[in-house]
Amino acid sequence: MLRQRFLCLFIFVLSGASLAAARDLALVSNKSNAVAAVTVPDLVKICKAQTNRWPDGKPVTFVMRSPSAPEMKMVLEKVYGMSEREVNSLIVTSNHGRSSHPAILIATSDEELVNQVASTPGAVGVVDVYSINSSVAVVKIAGKLPLEPGYLLHGN
Repeated sequence: MLRQRFLCLFIFVLSGASLAAARDLALVSNKSNAVAAVTVPDLVKICKAQTNRWPDGKPVTFVMRSPSAPEMKMVLEKVYGMSEREVNSLIVTSNHGRSSHPAILIATSDEELVNQVASTPGAVGVVDVYSINSSVAVVKIAGKLPLEPGYLLHGN
């Protein structure tokens, strides 16, 4: 009986972990940004802090959840192509000497991420699609919107 309960609990926890990693994410932008769409190579450059300014001159800030967050696993694989440790190192290196306007910010929740993007001119971020509100704009990736087939940050 105890073994059966333990097995059920284990299966429940395991299925919850896989669902957390399968979240649909979206790229969102500060509403004052002129960016409505990005290519995958441009997204990679933004996420790796290789793009410093938008065409209108605003500094680029990328806002993300911690690389250790389960929902970021897909971003680490599909966008960064790096391990969690490598992304953490990239964040430190990218922000070195940029205390007044960091290249990459880490948010502790999706709500904080949306608020940070909404309040930072030039900011973009990756967030769960169900956390998007009217304070930010959704950005197409490779011509596709979130939840469209073939969208880069689709969870499955």
